[in-house]
Amino acid sequence: MVPTHMFLTRGVGVHKEKLAAFEQALRSAGVAYCNLVSVSSILPPNCKILPRKRGEKLLNPGEITFCVMARSETNERNRLISASIGLAIPTDRDTYGYLSEHHAYGETDEESGEYTEDLAAQMLATTQGIEFDPDVAWKEREQVFKMGGKIVRTLNITQSAVGRPNRWTCVIALAVFIPTENIPKSLRNKA
Repeated sequence: MVPTHMFLTRGVGVHKEKLAAFEQALRSAGVAYCNLVSVSSILPPNCKILPRKRGEKLLNPGEITFCVMARSETNERNRLISASIGLAIPTDRDTYGYLSEHHAYGETDEESGEYTEDLAAQMLATTQGIEFDPDVAWKEREQVFKMGGKIVRTLNITQSAVGRPNRWTCVIALAVFIPTENIPKSLRNKA
């Protein structure tokens, strides 16, 4: 089973109970009705990224749904938390790419997002034989990766929030793989 379609989503939940905050974050992300199974960091060859709303419509309540998930939570007042998924998509779509997840304290959306993009790009670059200096800033490495011609695009989806008093705050970011049998024939045949 190799997924051919996926979508990105994120959410935040706040509740006095930790598990309920996670449930609210899943609802906010539009995937609370699925049984989520976390997988590691490979973006399958030729996997198409759908808009969130379109992807959500292709899931069924209760089904086993594979995803890459980043999750962070706190019950500390004013503590900044973030969860981020980064993608590195190869130029040759017949090869695989990378997804990375990151869970952080004290990082903004931008900081966590850049970190996950960088991490995914580094993982892909090492498999593609692209040489780079890991100590150079992400923006400079990003140009090296893209000019090398083997990484076409990087992106991220990130959610951050600040902890509230006497409440749990949970943030999640997900890359959700759509079960192959749920993909309509009209989408399967598109190049």
